[in-house]
Amino acid sequence: MTQVRSELTRYLRTETAGGTLLLIAAAVALLWVNSPFGGSYVTMTETVLSVEPLHLESTLADWTEDGLLAVFFFVAGLELKRELVVGELADRRRAALPIIAAVGGVVTPALIAAAVGFGVPGMERGWAIPVATDIAFALAVLALTGSRVPASARIFLLSLAVVDDLMAIILIAVLFTAALSVLWLLVAAACFAGWALAQHRRISTPFLYLPLALVSWYALHEAGIHPTMAGVALGLLTRVRPDQGEETAPATHLEHILQPISAGLCVPLFALFASGVPLDTTVFGELFTDRLALAVILGMLIGKTVGIFGISWVAIRLGIAKRPMGLGYRDMFALSVLGAIGFTVSLLMAELALADIGVGSAVELAKAAVLVTSMAASLAGSALLLRRGRAHQARRDARTLQREE
Repeated sequence: MTQVRSELTRYLRTETAGGTLLLIAAAVALLWVNSPFGGSYVTMTETVLSVEPLHLESTLADWTEDGLLAVFFFVAGLELKRELVVGELADRRRAALPIIAAVGGVVTPALIAAAVGFGVPGMERGWAIPVATDIAFALAVLALTGSRVPASARIFLLSLAVVDDLMAIILIAVLFTAALSVLWLLVAAACFAGWALAQHRRISTPFLYLPLALVSWYALHEAGIHPTMAGVALGLLTRVRPDQGEETAPATHLEHILQPISAGLCVPLFALFASGVPLDTTVFGELFTDRLALAVILGMLIGKTVGIFGISWVAIRLGIAKRPMGLGYRDMFALSVLGAIGFTVSLLMAELALADIGVGSAVELAKAAVLVTSMAASLAGSALLLRRGRAHQARRDARTLQREE
């Protein structure tokens, strides 16, 4: 268990650093696109890159969505598998809470967004925009302002965000699959089966796993399913228990290699390509009057907070789940506010849901709503966490004083 905790600490530190880079990349994109050199930003994102033998042709922005985020979700899948098998979530009742909270944090924002934006062009799929919590962003805010709250807060938020994003990726597969190719889907399934079998047989060579990963990604792409699903599936199929005499399990080894790349390169690059939203006076004016923008804002800020905290409170009171050790309901409310921070997957959802509806400003408006709401949630959550941190520190100081007396 000590090794598992040290791995969790390393994971959180890397994700915190990645969250900082994410914020910097997003700020650079916003400043760049709204500067006199904004045209060069648009040119960069719309540059087409082709892989002729495979007949793949996409813009650089699309490559970051489809390719780089697959690495991000592979790492998230590895961490979720490790927590469920050997980590804090191995206890079923403790594992139940973040899973239940994630369900509430997906369903409630979707319902609010659908109700507010009913009838607005694009909302037949745009209701999915506010459902995802950004792992790197939320953990970065928690690390900066919640250092004095119990460590169980980090485990709860991490588990919640991973399950949340997994559900969001399933929504992507369901909502944005235009025409499903059964043949390519079978190819992907064969790759997943080959990966699982190789893990069972303790095969370790990357010359097998790398082709399986690439072919599964390509197969899902050709099947019509968003290829980031390949990352999640392969992460969940990777072995997390080390054998006797084995220094580290394959999941731990892959996390050590790929997580710094994911947090330090893949996610920040995605943020750079996805966050370039022109913020003129028109966009700001429409943020609080346009029903599409309001659907995203209210879905994220109110839906996430109420959904995560409300269903968690009910589950704990009914005895279905256990409250995280050391956390009170006020702590959980603060964490629920952080759950309203949506970035990576929310921006991806906006691109997928609104790109083809024929309204030029819809994507930019939805992205601006995501950015503004994420900032509001981070500020509100930070204030609540600082207050809760002072309360926990006061209790620790009181216990220390009692022992000394």
